[in-house]
Amino acid sequence: MAMSKAIRLCGHLRQWSSVPSRKVKLHPATLYSATVVSPDVRQLSTSSTVQEKLATKSVQKHDWNRAVSEAEKIVGYPTSFLSLRWLLSDEIANVALHLRKLVGSNHPLLKTAKTLIYNDKNQQAWGLIVLLVSKASGHVATIPDMEQDKSAGVLHSQRALAEVTEMIRTSHLVHQGMLNLQSFDNAGNDLSGDSDMIFGNKIALLGGDYLLANACQQVATLRNQDLNMLISSAFRDLAESNFIGERDEQNNPLPTKPSAHAKELATDVNSLDDLGFGDLEDNTEPMKIDGVVGSPEKEWSLRHVLGGGSLLGKSCQGALMLGGHPESLQKQGYLFGKHLSLAWQACIDMQPFLLPKLPMGAQFSLVSAPVLFQLEHDSALYDEIEKGRKSVDNIDYTKVHEAVLEGPGLEKTKILQRKHSLAAMKHARWRCSCIAVFSPDHENAWLAIDSCQPIANNNNSA
Repeated sequence: MAMSKAIRLCGHLRQWSSVPSRKVKLHPATLYSATVVSPDVRQLSTSSTVQEKLATKSVQKHDWNRAVSEAEKIVGYPTSFLSLRWLLSDEIANVALHLRKLVGSNHPLLKTAKTLIYNDKNQQAWGLIVLLVSKASGHVATIPDMEQDKSAGVLHSQRALAEVTEMIRTSHLVHQGMLNLQSFDNAGNDLSGDSDMIFGNKIALLGGDYLLANACQQVATLRNQDLNMLISSAFRDLAESNFIGERDEQNNPLPTKPSAHAKELATDVNSLDDLGFGDLEDNTEPMKIDGVVGSPEKEWSLRHVLGGGSLLGKSCQGALMLGGHPESLQKQGYLFGKHLSLAWQACIDMQPFLLPKLPMGAQFSLVSAPVLFQLEHDSALYDEIEKGRKSVDNIDYTKVHEAVLEGPGLEKTKILQRKHSLAAMKHARWRCSCIAVFSPDHENAWLAIDSCQPIANNNNSA
């Protein structure tokens, strides 16, 4: 029964796109080490078998999928909630069946679904990071044995939080697959109830809500009010990310015209002082956005802190909270996750501009760091951006791509990426009087997901 359901589901997924999947290899993930030296904290280490495998494998070839697989061995469990138990559930099987009806309709939800299925390794890395942080930091000795997963070295509550992190992020992506019908004749009111466009919106809305409801339920079962408030504030940040700057009719973000007095922050790898949005004092409060729009680096940072960095940072903070660690260490976990997310995003933003020529029909984010820095350098390029106020499809992406390659935008993005990579490593190696976390020179090296470290050491990868 289960096997037949799996076969049917795979058949549905294959029909979502006629284009073969293409796996994008990111920069390599290096292996860090972690130890806990406090007498009140239990020391966790990988098995000797895993250590031997990590020591013998060549790390010269950049292989993202292998790095994720090695990290999964360290935490002892595939972290993605899109696992076999989910894919074989009646709810997900029904969603796949309904999505089959949208094939050929060009509804944006199909693109989202394809990304989630084909790029699952990228999605599950967030939950994996939460588990790696959990295992690196250990937990206080007062936590009962029944709450511990001794085989993996993490708490059951920390594993649940890792799944919640992925559910929230995925639900946000699914909700963004909705189509704005206002651009249709009579705002779409003439469409029948069984129209592909309306049907796709229903699936996107209800599918995202289903994941959010499961995430909320799972957080509630942990019975930790402080964690509940922390994750709820991450919900709020994701919602607010959709209201930063201007957008076209389909809610695609557009860059703001750079202010003439915008301060150039990305020229110094240590210039992090001006990038606080009030979250350094209290990250459960709404972020302060005064004077952000129009300043390229500030605007970019705010968009992506709200759009994901806050979630990853607060999930790392929550993992340390569940482990019984002090607030000072929890804050370092938040900053580590936030800066890692920003370094990761800067890496993603650079990828389209590593090609000498943009493939025909290809598009990229207009609020990516290279574009924002190029607009700061050459404000005349904003005339091309203005063409996309109704739809970003009206913009000549080839022209923008060529302008970025000729300007300083790509080089400034490399500096931006290096800055946040170094900041993430700084907070990962933080020590207090009783706890040493993420020690890079301990023999039990396992923090396999930090793909930003080699980027920080090599800015000439392009």
